[in-house]
Amino acid sequence: MKILHTADWHLGKIVHGLHMTEDQGKVLQHLIEIIEAEKPDVIIIAGDLYDRAVPPREAVELLNSFFTTVSVEMEIPIVAISGNHDSPDRLGFGASLFRSKQLYLATSIEDVFQPIHFNEGEHDVYFHLVPYIEPEQVKYYFQDDSIETHQQAMERIVREIEVQMTDQAQHILVGHAFIAGGMESESEERLTMIGGTPYIDASIFKSFDYIALGHLHQPQKIKNDFIRYSGSIMKYSFSEANHKKSVAILELDGTEKTVYTIPLNAPKDLRIVEGYFEELLAEKVVKATEDYLQIRLLDDGQIIDPVTKLRKLFPNILRLERKQHVVHQSLKEIQSIKEKQKMTHEQLFASFYKEIKGSELSAERAKYVQDVIQKVMVEEREK
Repeated sequence: MKILHTADWHLGKIVHGLHMTEDQGKVLQHLIEIIEAEKPDVIIIAGDLYDRAVPPREAVELLNSFFTTVSVEMEIPIVAISGNHDSPDRLGFGASLFRSKQLYLATSIEDVFQPIHFNEGEHDVYFHLVPYIEPEQVKYYFQDDSIETHQQAMERIVREIEVQMTDQAQHILVGHAFIAGGMESESEERLTMIGGTPYIDASIFKSFDYIALGHLHQPQKIKNDFIRYSGSIMKYSFSEANHKKSVAILELDGTEKTVYTIPLNAPKDLRIVEGYFEELLAEKVVKATEDYLQIRLLDDGQIIDPVTKLRKLFPNILRLERKQHVVHQSLKEIQSIKEKQKMTHEQLFASFYKEIKGSELSAERAKYVQDVIQKVMVEEREK
């Protein structure tokens, strides 16, 4: 069996005020060309199909077109889950009807325990679809008050799945989560951290033959080749400028398994360019291009209207800055940023409270804040 693994499409994404839908359509067309060439038996989409809960019409049409081409015309099964950017209700609408065309959409905790079964010759392969679920939802489903973190929630889900598993089959888990050790970028929205960190230890997936992950945008493996993020289909921030976007291909042949990647090409690259103003105008640093650029000027002196002049050669400048200013700000703020990245939502609010009020947040108020944050997170996921 050959399986194509992709994730984090973020259809409807806006980058620095620019709608990326047209470019996303071209990337998905390239993906269809890869599918035609590779002829996979199953396609995995590991969450964040849309960029927000209420996607624009163009994004919905783009996804519908892809599903129609692959599921209906090419008759290739698709297994997909909702990510933290998706609305489970909207993405899951009509899921029971789609199954007749082998389009399997998992958007709720109930879907987790209904594995999708495929038979390849003498071998059975089960896909266990685990959409992004808040720990609070897992706690409620199992009526287990000890579940507070993403780690505890996933451990409980995996234990329940393992009860159903058989040794004679191969098992693939599709998830949307932050596995400890993964390399993140600015594009990923921070997962809920109430009661602890959002990280999950990879060791809990030891029962599975392949773990197809979404959420982190850089293609990467965690600990071994078979715990893998496919990465996003495009670069969505300048923190991803050095990423090599791709899809992963898993081949199962009895007990043997191999995995490799195939590059994905976007119509325009997203790059960071550094240089002196006059050298940029003379195309000594980079040739004129329609790529999306962040330009860092190395000049010290004043420059009159640099954006207008540079856009004659580089029409898609998304950010222009002075490198000296960036370095100064980075040195000043880097420690503060690192500290805040490790904070939970509660800790961030407590820090903000102390900065504004000049006093520590009391235990009573901290408990109230925690309850409010939990309620808001659950409500947001249900929209």
